[in-house]
Amino acid sequence: MKKIAYLLAIILVITSCVSSKKQLQKGNYDVAIEKSVKKLMKKQDDKDEILILDKAYNIANEQDLSRVKYLKLESNPDRWDEILNHYLRLKNRQTLVRTVLPLKMPRRTIDYEYFDYDREIVEAKHNAAEFFFAHGQKLMGNSNKESYRKAYYEFRKVKEYWGDYQNIDQLLNESHYLGMSRVLVTVENKTHLKLSEEFKQDLLAINHAALNSEWVEYHTRHLNDDINYDFLVYISLKIINVSPELVKEKDYIEKKKVEDGFDYALDQNGNVMKDTAGNDIKISKYKTLQCTVIETVQQKSVNIVGDVEIIQTNPEKLTKKDPIGAETYFEHLSARTIGDVGALTSDTRKLVELDPVPFPDDVSLIMQCSETLKLAIRDILRRNRRYIY
Repeated sequence: MKKIAYLLAIILVITSCVSSKKQLQKGNYDVAIEKSVKKLMKKQDDKDEILILDKAYNIANEQDLSRVKYLKLESNPDRWDEILNHYLRLKNRQTLVRTVLPLKMPRRTIDYEYFDYDREIVEAKHNAAEFFFAHGQKLMGNSNKESYRKAYYEFRKVKEYWGDYQNIDQLLNESHYLGMSRVLVTVENKTHLKLSEEFKQDLLAINHAALNSEWVEYHTRHLNDDINYDFLVYISLKIINVSPELVKEKDYIEKKKVEDGFDYALDQNGNVMKDTAGNDIKISKYKTLQCTVIETVQQKSVNIVGDVEIIQTNPEKLTKKDPIGAETYFEHLSARTIGDVGALTSDTRKLVELDPVPFPDDVSLIMQCSETLKLAIRDILRRNRRYIY
């Protein structure tokens, strides 16, 4: 995506550097006009730019008017949208060029005749709206989601061109509602444990609104009997393993060498030795402190295994199935000592300050595991969005 954006930026830079004359030669008449207008706003007597603007303006208008004439002769109702675009181009082009008129040349002055295109634009809008309205209604008659969605886009054009045309707002709502795919996400407990509704609801709190798109919406409960779901997502829990409460102990010894007084340095005659300043020379004495640490490790874990099934309801078929799993661990360390605690490191001292704690009950640990499981479920649904449309 970054590469595409980079290439587009390069193209825009290159295009902006191309002169109005080059754009005229390439047949990019409106681009040539825009460039000439910008230059003429700075220097209104630029003869070369006046000639380029004049030629590009006349050719562009001729092309649009010629195409409009042909389309009207063709008399196809689906052509009014194109006719509208040509008239809009004519009007916008005229508005742009009028900002630098009149253009004065040595022997003549260019000042184009003003044309009011509003009547033609309104007529084209109304005719286009009538066509899109009729086509949208025809699509609605096909009674399938793809057609409802196409009809919705047709009705949006009607709304754009003729805001209060007949019952357009009602048809917009109806086509969007009928074109929407609805997904019901539920939890199925196939484990040996009885899971609370709180656990199931917590598992379904997966921010399903973030998964919604223009034509797909996710539900985690059946809102009413009038809703027919197009896809069902079953979060099937098959195995929940809760480990026994495990307590392990290990012991180790920590030692530390510390200063323990001093002795005087003696010469061979047994006299106290002196340093150069005349002070007695002292030799430090050391002793080793020792402490036995008995470390206690408390452990307990939960493992949940299952799968996520995506089922299309009409026709009924399994479209995707993925395994899911999550684990949660409880671990607590504490310690007690025998001996001189002065031998302990700072980390061990912190450990000794801790006492054993009660183990979490099975339900609490399972609820904690649901948080990890939710992330796995959300990831699977996000990765498999292409199967739900």
